[in-house]
Amino acid sequence: MQKTLVWFRNDLRLHDNAALRFAAESGSVLPVFILEEIEGEAPEPGAASRWWLHHSLHALNESLDGKLVCRRGDALSIIRELVQECEIDAVVWNRRYLQHQIEQDKTIKQQLKDDGLSVRSFQGDVLWEPWTILTQQETPYKVFTPYYNKGCLKADPPAEPIAAPLKIISYVKKRPEGEPSDLGLLPEHPWHKKLADHWEPGERGAASRLEQFLDGPVENYKEGRDFPALNAVSRLSPHLHFGEVSPRTVWHKSKDAAASSQSETQIEHFLRELGWREFSYYLLFHFPQVTRDNLQTKFDDFPWRSDPAALKAWQKGRTGYPIVDAGMRELWETGYMHNRVRMIVGSFLVKNLLIHWHEGADWFFDCLVDADVPNNSASWQWVAGSGADASPFFRIFNPVTQSEKFDPDGDYVRRFVPELKSLPDKYLHDPGNAPADVLRKAGVTLGKTYPEPLVELKGSRQRALQAYEKIKKS
Repeated sequence: MQKTLVWFRNDLRLHDNAALRFAAESGSVLPVFILEEIEGEAPEPGAASRWWLHHSLHALNESLDGKLVCRRGDALSIIRELVQECEIDAVVWNRRYLQHQIEQDKTIKQQLKDDGLSVRSFQGDVLWEPWTILTQQETPYKVFTPYYNKGCLKADPPAEPIAAPLKIISYVKKRPEGEPSDLGLLPEHPWHKKLADHWEPGERGAASRLEQFLDGPVENYKEGRDFPALNAVSRLSPHLHFGEVSPRTVWHKSKDAAASSQSETQIEHFLRELGWREFSYYLLFHFPQVTRDNLQTKFDDFPWRSDPAALKAWQKGRTGYPIVDAGMRELWETGYMHNRVRMIVGSFLVKNLLIHWHEGADWFFDCLVDADVPNNSASWQWVAGSGADASPFFRIFNPVTQSEKFDPDGDYVRRFVPELKSLPDKYLHDPGNAPADVLRKAGVTLGKTYPEPLVELKGSRQRALQAYEKIKKS
């Protein structure tokens, strides 16, 4: 029987795991996770992501009957060490798609083959391999709609997900050392415990989240997803990021739900958003520089401001604009932020405050449980106007009118900015313009119990447009 090392990465699941299925059908399996240390190549996982990873690995280890080996360090060195210690015949993994990961995997594959091992990789956490979707000119798409409609939907549909192995024969000798807890992923300060009130990391939690979404909220997805107080979004992004559920599983279960309900239009809209996730991975595969570099190079000359005090106020949800502050506090409390609100807080940072999108991307990466390099980079460049198929820079969200439109009853704002809960709806979205007697009656003192507006919206909008004028012709 072949002894195969399965290298888990962002695929922490048993179902639809081609590498694991292949290994299980070939003989005995040594499951391994490596917390890689690649200096300068990629950002370290943020604190919220590390919390999620800790619990996701424990869930996977439980599914593998405690046989998951966890190590920290250089992947090639650790794999070689385990190969020798456990007399491994083959190494398998599911593919990753960031450029430095691709180069690393190529190097490791060649080195292991030179060592005499069999090495195989399998399709990873995308619906379509990024090199298979091209324009008629054989070039990568840069605009989402033709990418999705003409590229993805005209290609072969995503393959059906693979069932979990019926039986996993574990490596029979003494289990090598290395437990999930040995990775030291949890911070010393117990701030992260609040996240457990909102999430269930792991494959079981992912399956439950998908089932709950398709069983009800998806029926109002197209319209409801813009309203942050409603239960109308899937909240699957962290589960997809860590590979606790595959996009193929989400795709096909959604298609099955559409076929047996009246929600086909709603589900097709949801799948389009899954396609946007796919597009983010696609962009970083074809244009790897966009993790930090503007895809539209004219933005290299944009006159960004350095304003540490304003940045900190934004980070802490102290801008004086309730919908912005609610979003930033939701992020801090739950490790997540509603998508509509992400656009609002992003626009406020890069346009009203003229602070570089890097600062927003870095803060999100540290605070989000779904901190995902492709999604984070592509989305911040979209907001800034500097990326592919980006929102034009002159599209500046007004946080007051956005709040009035998408949180009309103030439920979302009152949940995360409770010091404003007694304000009438008429003034809740813009307390800076509320009459003094209204503020006094609601127990609100601007500058004390709630901050005064950080900037004036009309003036900061004009300042942003003037800054854009300096580069738009370049």
